[in-house]
Amino acid sequence: MERTALLRRLTWRTGTVISTTFETPRVKTITLAVADWPGHRAGQHVDVRLTAPDGYQTERSYSIASGPEDDGLSLTVERLDDGEVSPYLVDELRAGDELEFRGPIGGHFTWDDDVGGPLFLVAGGSGVVPLRSMLRHHRAVGSRVPVRVLCSARSLELLIYREELMEMAADDLVTVSITLTRAAPSGWQGYRGRIDPMLLSTAGWAAGCDPLTYVCGPTAFVETAAAGLVSLGYAAERIRTERFGGTGG
Repeated sequence: MERTALLRRLTWRTGTVISTTFETPRVKTITLAVADWPGHRAGQHVDVRLTAPDGYQTERSYSIASGPEDDGLSLTVERLDDGEVSPYLVDELRAGDELEFRGPIGGHFTWDDDVGGPLFLVAGGSGVVPLRSMLRHHRAVGSRVPVRVLCSARSLELLIYREELMEMAADDLVTVSITLTRAAPSGWQGYRGRIDPMLLSTAGWAAGCDPLTYVCGPTAFVETAAAGLVSLGYAAERIRTERFGGTGG
């Protein structure tokens, strides 16, 4: 009921695409210029609406990839073969095109520097998108909150924001761990396999540190990670989750 009331108050806006960047062969970051953008908090999302020539409309939600301090509003979209929206955004959208959306939306899965930490950010696949916004905010404001990041990807080539994550790991306060679930390059020194309590224990914080944890990814991934964290003694009320299923796209 609360979400419905919020959406009624939000207005549809139009942004102009100023750049697009492929993060992987199936994942593209779209950066928009929005004249009346009110700003957002790290971790929020927007609803994107497409309208066909015959008037048919469809909507999908996408996490905001840019930090609150960045120029432009960025969305990172993974192409789903059976999707109604993502194939157009990834394959067809170009600089100069316009995109209709509303937002920002969401308040629970957000982080500001004054919220504190320590932080544990856990991502599966494109679940890294809202966590990138948090990491960018952390860097932009010079936060002293220590952060540990654990990302799961099928292969190193399919790790979204691979180079940026490595750059962020150069910060003494940010530790980035990667686990590859299918293929690993020769000489790979990182983790292998799916996230489980042992990996969460190794890459995360000791439960006594009382970390604030954000977990984002496919539904099964989030449920497994959250259960694993609780089994390790993480306080359930300090675990925030955002999940996406296999429908739509």
